[in-house]
Amino acid sequence: MRSRTPAGRRVAAAGAAVATLLAVAACGSSSPSSSATAGASAPGTRGSSTAAPAGGTSSPSSVAARGTGPVDVLYAGSLTTLMNGTLGPAFNHATGYTFDGFPGGSSSLASQIRGRVLQGDVFLSAAPSVNSTLRGPGNGSWVSWYAPFATTSLVLGYNPGSRFAAALRHEPWYRVIARPGFRLGFTDPRLDPKGVLTVQALDRAATAYREPSLRRIASDQSDLFPEQDLVGRLQSGQLDAGFFYTVEASAARIPTVSLGPIDLRATYTVTVLANAPHRAAGESFVRFLLGPRGAALLRSVGLSTIASPRAVGAGVPAALHGVIRSP
Repeated sequence: MRSRTPAGRRVAAAGAAVATLLAVAACGSSSPSSSATAGASAPGTRGSSTAAPAGGTSSPSSVAARGTGPVDVLYAGSLTTLMNGTLGPAFNHATGYTFDGFPGGSSSLASQIRGRVLQGDVFLSAAPSVNSTLRGPGNGSWVSWYAPFATTSLVLGYNPGSRFAAALRHEPWYRVIARPGFRLGFTDPRLDPKGVLTVQALDRAATAYREPSLRRIASDQSDLFPEQDLVGRLQSGQLDAGFFYTVEASAARIPTVSLGPIDLRATYTVTVLANAPHRAAGESFVRFLLGPRGAALLRSVGLSTIASPRAVGAGVPAALHGVIRSP
């Protein structure tokens, strides 16, 4: 897998940081790249964010509390453009807090939280199952509850300047990506739920369309990239196409091709982590995310929002009862 050293990390336990980092590296986990979209920073690294008008009106039960100081949000890399471009700045403007985002593959982030390499206030995953790796004493009890709040579809995004662009627009996608010289990218299924869905899509297409070459593509390690790098690599012309969620393709204005009857969707979840260093700020962020303004921003980039999210697990903070229903 092609990855690079991250720009910085927040180490939760200084005494164990080096050992933990070596252990994570030995297991092959991926860390966010220094080439992530501008505006994202490692938790603990403070940076200013450009304010954007919050707009809209909210009911008292969903109004995000105001305050000052940072909120460290660890989020699925597919949300990078949304978080840094609109939602983060809008949250800053509406509340006075400072959004400090850190993107990565959901499974990789969970591994680093569990290993005490990363510490944050809020965790947004692209798969409900990832939360189970942070629940219970054996996993550090970082998560006691989570709430699914939006869904998105898996699509094939392509570079309009690619020599294969016209073929992708007019011919079956599963034949075009198998052509010699086609440069395809997707995320590592060991580190990111989108990679898991991509492998499923390729396997299903191989069976449905009798294209065994698609299974070889699914197992090609040279096609794997960190989630937060994939958009940039495509837009810079390093790739002809890649598997994306509609949310990141829409936010980055990447043209896409539907996978047809192979309909695979991701479900995003949110939680406030145990021992969050800025708990009040974290709860304010979740209220904003799930409130009217946040929901409108989610829908603006093609996400299908879940009305009245219901928690899975127990221990939802009282401050969030207005936006998250009990199990």
